[in-house]
Amino acid sequence: MQDAHSQTRERDGTYTDKNRITLSGAVAMGTGVMIGAGIFALTGQIAQLAGPLFPLSFIVGAAVTALAAYSYVKMSNAWPSSGGIAMILNKAYGPGTIAASASLLMALSMVINESLVARTFATYALRPFGLEGSGPLLSLLALGLIVLAYAINASGNRSVSAFSLVMSIIKIGGIVIFAVAAIWASGLDAGAFSGAAISGSPMDFVASVAFSILAFKGFTTITNSGGEIVDPHRNVGRTIMIAIGICVVTYLLVAIAVGSSLSIDAIIDARDYSLAAAAEPALGRIGFYFTIAIALAATTSGVIASVFAVSRMLTMLTEMKMIPHSHFGMSGGLRSHLLIYTVVVAGALAVLFDLSRIAALGAFFYLVMDMLVHWGVFRHLRREVGARVTILLAALVADFVVLIAFTIAKLQTDPAIVGYAVAGIGAAFAGEFMFLARRKHSSTHDHD
Repeated sequence: MQDAHSQTRERDGTYTDKNRITLSGAVAMGTGVMIGAGIFALTGQIAQLAGPLFPLSFIVGAAVTALAAYSYVKMSNAWPSSGGIAMILNKAYGPGTIAASASLLMALSMVINESLVARTFATYALRPFGLEGSGPLLSLLALGLIVLAYAINASGNRSVSAFSLVMSIIKIGGIVIFAVAAIWASGLDAGAFSGAAISGSPMDFVASVAFSILAFKGFTTITNSGGEIVDPHRNVGRTIMIAIGICVVTYLLVAIAVGSSLSIDAIIDARDYSLAAAAEPALGRIGFYFTIAIALAATTSGVIASVFAVSRMLTMLTEMKMIPHSHFGMSGGLRSHLLIYTVVVAGALAVLFDLSRIAALGAFFYLVMDMLVHWGVFRHLRREVGARVTILLAALVADFVVLIAFTIAKLQTDPAIVGYAVAGIGAAFAGEFMFLARRKHSSTHDHD
């Protein structure tokens, strides 16, 4: 016999047999987003900052992510929801500007991730033809993948879950084969590891951790789909930790494989397609094409899983009246509209920004949002969910240190992107303040 809580979930359509996601499907979805962005899009970006020590950046990023996951797991175990981040912030701060703005930053960072991975897909697809420098072709292919992600997501949750599971098995297996073969062929004392481990300043290494954290942020996809996972009170936390564990092992193997095959200068030169560049000297032409195929599978599943999660989160924010919404004359339900808005914004970003700037913008938005989550749980909810103060504060401090280092690094190399990030964060808070104030004013007049 079902409990009252389960029956309520089934009545409101949030958690029914028709749209349940299994534990394996949720793990596949989380790793799909994480590996799609982390390995293929960010390895070169991390190496550019961290130098030969870049594999260690992934380890530090995993440690910071594990600290961060604590808040999300505690909250998700208490209140699983299909708008997980929005739910956490709403319970911590109430339905006001802070909760709405931070939730919007999370949604935007996820949309940015879609454009990042779509652009990476296009770069790898064009690499065999030597056309990865063609802006129009990159934009066209990235948009094509985003449209495909829309079509698959529009077909329903089960299609997304099944597709993500199959693709995740293929790509994780393929990536591990690539990494082990490349390490076997090159050894551990070649390429970037052949000389002394001299890199940039300690500040640059800490800044690189921002990209490493971004590579792991896909675990929030699981939080944002919490209400649609089977037995969410038990499985959301388990899914998050399994996904992080799979990804840290995979990332470390690939980082060592790339570093053993290429010098740091070569990794930086090929930072948008570093795995393909590393495959050829280590494994020959067959290895090169094999890596391209795995990259295309990984980035495809990453975009599909990310579109699924962010459209669900935006739906909940709209239903909670935390963000404005217009149908623009379209038919269909709210989720179908927000699915369209998601892919339109992701497509625009994929056209307007290169990989480096997309990744940096996503890192800024995510770290600010993540700090607000930890502070909210620490300040208002730690007793209710049974969270330890030391872990919450450690996560908050780690995020802050990485954010400061990353900001300093970008001010030195690309100050414009810092300006875009500050403007974007400011616009999110100002826009939400005005929207909520107008809604409150309208509600007051309706009652008069």
